[in-house]
Amino acid sequence: MRYMLIIVEPRGQREARGEDEGRALYAEMVEFGQGLAARGQLLASESLRPDSHGVRIQRRGEQASLIDGPFAEAREMVGGFFLIECDSRAEALEIAQSCPATRFASVEVRECAPCYVQ
Repeated sequence: MRYMLIIVEPRGQREARGEDEGRALYAEMVEFGQGLAARGQLLASESLRPDSHGVRIQRRGEQASLIDGPFAEAREMVGGFFLIECDSRAEALEIAQSCPATRFASVEVRECAPCYVQ
């Protein structure tokens, strides 16, 4: 089964820490991903730029609406993800609990499935 570990972090947190601390945390996340890759469980991972660099797009009929970030209604932002392959939800939760991001963010665990699956 495929699961996505979504790193949900408070907005502004990155700016509040210094570059040295940010690089150290990033190195921990890279090491976590390398461990998953060594076990054959990592399918993809990426860190994302803050939502101030994002754009939301909605289409209503023929009209597309583009909204530049940051998104005022959001107190948190998706900071990155790990797409993993594992045998069960329990294993995905165990992996997520060992993710270094749990110390400074939330890690949301979601099973990948077609949008019509409830």
